[in-house]
Amino acid sequence: MPFPTLLAIAVALAMDAFAVAIATGMCLRRAQAAQTLRMAGAFGLFQALMPIAGWLLGLSVREYIEAYDHWIAFALLAFVGGKMIWEGLAHKDEDEACSPKDPTRGTQLLVLAIATSIDALAVGLSFAVLGQSIWLPALVIGAVCFLITTLGMKVGCMAGHVTALSRYAELLGGGVLVAIGVKILAEHQALPF
Repeated sequence: MPFPTLLAIAVALAMDAFAVAIATGMCLRRAQAAQTLRMAGAFGLFQALMPIAGWLLGLSVREYIEAYDHWIAFALLAFVGGKMIWEGLAHKDEDEACSPKDPTRGTQLLVLAIATSIDALAVGLSFAVLGQSIWLPALVIGAVCFLITTLGMKVGCMAGHVTALSRYAELLGGGVLVAIGVKILAEHQALPF
């Protein structure tokens, strides 16, 4: 897979984490370096591990689905991208109450890390059905998520109550994933045009 495409996938996958990081930064107002590092580290780690898990799952079924693997990859990317677009459109603009607990610690951090990386599981599965290696993509996806989460925390702390930023991040990320799915179909000459 070309590196620009991989980078686009990594950025798109990180948009959920970016949106959560912005919201967390807005709640914390002044995130300490340790809080930013904990959230970015957890999000980056899970974002790297989930594609590997999806890839391993995909390897076990690959031989049965090779004839239509590009359609499966498209469906997974379109589903994940569509879900992100839906969530971006459904996102409420009014301020949401911030939890008094620190979202960069404990169970809350674990739940957020898993929730923001589930999409990467489907992407890992699509890598397997397309016969792509997962190791470099997982590293890039994790590193990009770490950086984007860090940026999101900083933006959130500076932005105050501008919640529209997280909505636009989800819309952009979802659109990029759908576009990559269409590109895969085009590369396999599966489109009628």
